[in-house]
Amino acid sequence: MKKNKCGCEQMKVRDKNGTEYKKLLSRLNRVEGQVRGVKKMLEEDRYCIDILIQVSAITSALNAFNKELLTEHIESCVVNDIRAGKETKVDELCTTLRKLMK
Repeated sequence: MKKNKCGCEQMKVRDKNGTEYKKLLSRLNRVEGQVRGVKKMLEEDRYCIDILIQVSAITSALNAFNKELLTEHIESCVVNDIRAGKETKVDELCTTLRKLMK
């Protein structure tokens, strides 16, 4: 298992055929397509407002991805570690939430 600088585990094995994996991958594929679309808009000298609206849609899509991933993280990684007596996972979660809520 991969470890970070403090020696904590940093890996989650995902079922590549599972619902969670497929939902996350689908969201990222949509974001990837949106980013390519914005690049094309820029290359085609499209109007600034049109590009800004598309960038806003990308931001919303990434936020939806984060919410999905965070929910899964809490329901699996955090819960499992707390049950195993690793309460430091709560501190890690709080630190992460502070970073996400800038």
